[in-house]
Amino acid sequence: MYADNQETQKEIVKIMKKDLILCGVGGQGILSIATIIGEAATKAGLYLKQAEVHGMSQRGGDVQSNLRLSTSEIYSDLIPKGKCDVIISMEPMESLRYLPYLNKDGWIVTSNKPVVNIPNYPDETALNQELESLPHVAKLDIDTIAKEVGMPKTANMVLLGLAAPYIEILSIEQLREAIKTVFARKGEDIVNINLKAFDAGVANEQK
Repeated sequence: MYADNQETQKEIVKIMKKDLILCGVGGQGILSIATIIGEAATKAGLYLKQAEVHGMSQRGGDVQSNLRLSTSEIYSDLIPKGKCDVIISMEPMESLRYLPYLNKDGWIVTSNKPVVNIPNYPDETALNQELESLPHVAKLDIDTIAKEVGMPKTANMVLLGLAAPYIEILSIEQLREAIKTVFARKGEDIVNINLKAFDAGVANEQK
C-alpha cells in the first residue's frame, strides 16, 4: 500500500508542474499563445515563469519562449535540457530545434507546414519523416483549418487547441476563458473567431 501511495504522489507532482517551450518564426503569434496560457495560469492561481522571447525584431526569424507552470514556487525561468513536457511549435523545423530539451515522455505539438525562411531549409518529406519517427507527436495543418474557420491569422489558436489536452495543468475551459479575456478589447467578433479556431484545434486532437 505504501508503495502504491508513493506512485500516486509522484503522478500528482508530475501533473501539477508543466514546462512548455513555445516556438516558431516571427509574425506567427507565439506571443499570443504565451499570453493566453499565462492569463489562464494566473486566474488558476498557479506559479508562472516565462523566459525572454527571442527573435521578435526580425519577422520570419526564430522565436522561442520557455513557459513554466507549477502549483509550487518556481526558481528559474529556463527549462533544463531533458525536462520540457510539451513543445508547442508553429513551425515543424523549429519543433525539432528544441528536441534536446524534451523529456522522454514529452510531446511535440506542431504545425505540419514549413515556413521556408532560410536557403538550406530541410526537405519537407525528410522533415515529416523525422517527426513521425518520434514517439509522441501531434501535428496538424493549422493554416488550412484557420482558413476554414474564416480567419487565417487564427492558426496560432488552432495550434493552442491542439496542444490544450497535453498542457494538463490547465483545463480546456480555463484556456477558453483566457482567450475571452485576452481578446475582449478587440470586440466580440474577434473573441468568437479565436474561440472557434481554438475549438477546431481541440476537435482535431480528439479525432
